[in-house]
Amino acid sequence: MTDGIVWLVDLEGWMSSVVFARGVAPEDLAVRMGGDPDGATEPITDGEVEDLGAEWYRPGEYGDGVVRVGESAGWSFALEYGDSTGGDLLEEISRDGVEVVRYVPIQEHPPASVYYARDGVFRCGFGLREEVWRWGREPDLLLPDLAAAGVLAPDGRTCLPPEDEDYKTGYRRSLGVVEQRFGLSLSPAFLEDARLPACAVRGAPRMTLSR
Repeated sequence: MTDGIVWLVDLEGWMSSVVFARGVAPEDLAVRMGGDPDGATEPITDGEVEDLGAEWYRPGEYGDGVVRVGESAGWSFALEYGDSTGGDLLEEISRDGVEVVRYVPIQEHPPASVYYARDGVFRCGFGLREEVWRWGREPDLLLPDLAAAGVLAPDGRTCLPPEDEDYKTGYRRSLGVVEQRFGLSLSPAFLEDARLPACAVRGAPRMTLSR
């Protein structure tokens, strides 16, 4: 049994997104997201990210952005922190045949969202519980999967779950579709005690632990 990714729905206030990439090594994923290949830290835990010399917010300016990278279930992944924009670079990350799935875990409204890119092209994306509005070059790419899971009617314009359904229940259903379609899995240990290399993808944090 794998951990999957549906459990990410229950996390609040932890990071800005998770990026999964198939066909590129974790270190190269960080570089494609804007990281310095020579600027990675020693492996650190999720909790130690707060001890880095980074400013997550600067009034009137961009804050720093950091990623921790690793590998799980055949996919490289990057956990984004702070004011990272690395996950926005879907076309760059997915060039040369790479597949990319990005999950942005915003709570309720605006909704959490999912994006998929392959071979330098943004293919599709949608907000969870707002799947009737889909975008990208192939907006209906996951429509058969969403219909099979009872998220949308086959016409793609009708939501099937009741309007008063708890939003996290709907999130789990839709994120489960993405998990199953792409075979994604991420152990909660990566957000607990596991140590992963980190690097800056925006700004110029000192990237040293305060201890």
